[in-house]
Amino acid sequence: MKLSVIIVNYNVKYFLEQALRSVRKASTKMEVEVFVVDNNSIDDSVKMVREQFPEVQLIANQENTGFSKANNQAIRIAKGEYVLLLNPDTVVEEDTFEKTVAFMDAHPDAGGLGVKMIDGKGKFLPESKRGFPSPKVAFFKTFGFSKIFPKSKTFNGYHLGYLDKDKVHEIDVLSGAFMLMRSSVLEEIGLLDETFFMYGEDIDLSYRIVKAGYKNYYFPETTIIHYKGESTKKGSLNYVRVFYNAMIIFARKHFKGEKAAAFILMLQGAIYFRAAITVLSSFLKKAFLPILDALVFFLGMYLLKDFWATYVYNNPDYYSLTFMQFNVPLYISIWLAAIFFSGGYDAPNSLRRLVRGLAVGTLVLAAVYGFLEMEYRTSRALILLGALWGLLGLWSLRVVLHFIRYRNFRLNTPHTSNLVIVGAEEESKRVLNLLHQAQLNKNFIGTVTPKKEDNHKEVLGYLHQLEEVVQIYKIDELIFCSKDVAAQKIMHWMTRLGPDVDYKMVPEKSLSIIGSNSKNSAGDLYTIEIQFRIANRLSRRNKRILDLGLCLFLLVLSPILILFMKQKMRFLRNIFQVFLGQKTWVGYLPLSELQHLPPLPPAVLSPRNGLPMRIENESTLRRLNFLYAKDYSASRDLEILFRGWRSLDGE
Repeated sequence: MKLSVIIVNYNVKYFLEQALRSVRKASTKMEVEVFVVDNNSIDDSVKMVREQFPEVQLIANQENTGFSKANNQAIRIAKGEYVLLLNPDTVVEEDTFEKTVAFMDAHPDAGGLGVKMIDGKGKFLPESKRGFPSPKVAFFKTFGFSKIFPKSKTFNGYHLGYLDKDKVHEIDVLSGAFMLMRSSVLEEIGLLDETFFMYGEDIDLSYRIVKAGYKNYYFPETTIIHYKGESTKKGSLNYVRVFYNAMIIFARKHFKGEKAAAFILMLQGAIYFRAAITVLSSFLKKAFLPILDALVFFLGMYLLKDFWATYVYNNPDYYSLTFMQFNVPLYISIWLAAIFFSGGYDAPNSLRRLVRGLAVGTLVLAAVYGFLEMEYRTSRALILLGALWGLLGLWSLRVVLHFIRYRNFRLNTPHTSNLVIVGAEEESKRVLNLLHQAQLNKNFIGTVTPKKEDNHKEVLGYLHQLEEVVQIYKIDELIFCSKDVAAQKIMHWMTRLGPDVDYKMVPEKSLSIIGSNSKNSAGDLYTIEIQFRIANRLSRRNKRILDLGLCLFLLVLSPILILFMKQKMRFLRNIFQVFLGQKTWVGYLPLSELQHLPPLPPAVLSPRNGLPMRIENESTLRRLNFLYAKDYSASRDLEILFRGWRSLDGE
């Protein structure tokens, strides 16, 4: 056996399917065995591998054992002369295995090898080649110097930015996304260190390879796509904590004395620094529009106050300082909160949600107004004028921001991508049908075919003319049919056309169209599988608000309701558990098969409580759960609660 390919998977079924299809194509001219180690995924990954890839040796773990331990499970039974650790969110070229193994055969000093990687937009990933994280290297990376001076040998030693990305180089660290190693070297230095749960294990293993006297090589003569954001969700506090803690484990293992102490101290500081940057960045992204809205409101209320005082009360000093210091911040807070809870800050911008938020906020202000002390009660007309100002000002702000970004005023009209499918006639029609079934709004321009004899009516040109087609028709999105276009060609065009175009691929016989527009975010997935409304962010927020509102309502009525409850203490306990988010008032029936549905906390009531008869048939109950998730609405929760209120003391 020449090569053993090992893929560790955790809940990325669609990307795994695409990776395995590319591995299958790359294995046709070589003796290759493939392992998939699944770390207890709940997305039917195991079922997909068993049904579609019977040649794969599947190891289905009953828990998430982590990256290192899962890889070691397969390495111990692998028979290949070489072992390749490959991420599930990758696509390899048809000749990737041949080229990389041939290089290793020709370089007996090579212990490991990495390749050129691009992301889902065709951009080179700098982690394709890395240096060891010495204290100096880690410091410059942590505090951003490597980004400021990407080509500097001094400041960007982590990504070796001074090395030509198109030439073979000896490097320090291989990327865990594609890590080709000699089995004999692994036998000599040991397998992956299972102390590392995720992150750092590739650095540790690379370090041990070099320490044993072998070399690690960067090999750019073949390219792979690494979607990145799929197997590791970056930009989160958890990522910062796990990544830098992995670096601390590495430092404690390989550095000694003062050097180790200083390095660990710096890394611990980096955790807090990076965490602060992450929190601040996340806050600014989410708070940017509300902060601008607050400023627009404040300016409007200041002008309205002066106008009303001068022309209605004939006294420019009619309003005291407390109006701007107390009343206006209170009004703005209530308006912004109402807009937020009505979905006014969810994309895309919606005039309907903005109006609804302002209307609800104004009603709340009208109610609050009566509870204020007399000295804080100002003209109610200012509240109404403020709401009108908010409608005009906030919507105008959104129009301006939209124009700055998209150079058009079609704010309420979602941008329709100009789409071209790259493939032969039969597969192109299948992909177009998938798009229709998924109900995606795309402006289908036509097909670019790799075959000159393929002359169906929607052909815009041939593959070598793809660049001209993109320019002439202003194409936003390309979907490549993997059945008809080689991965090598796809990556060539992704790199050549650059990041201004969105790229997707559809594997042969697959019902999913896959791509990723950012290395730090979840990928894009077009699939004809069911979309659950309960998984929608606005639906989940509304459900939580409803739960909290019902808690307060039931708590007020509890002296009366408790008289009708058999389990009085359990009823009160349910109120507090729902309030704390440990339960929800309405949710799924507690059946054994819930893994295919979006997760919800344990429920007090279920769809069965909304029915006039008692149902025990399990298939019917599963269907009730399915329909509840698919067609969720707050009104449905209220209906179930109204019908089943006598069971509010249930488990």
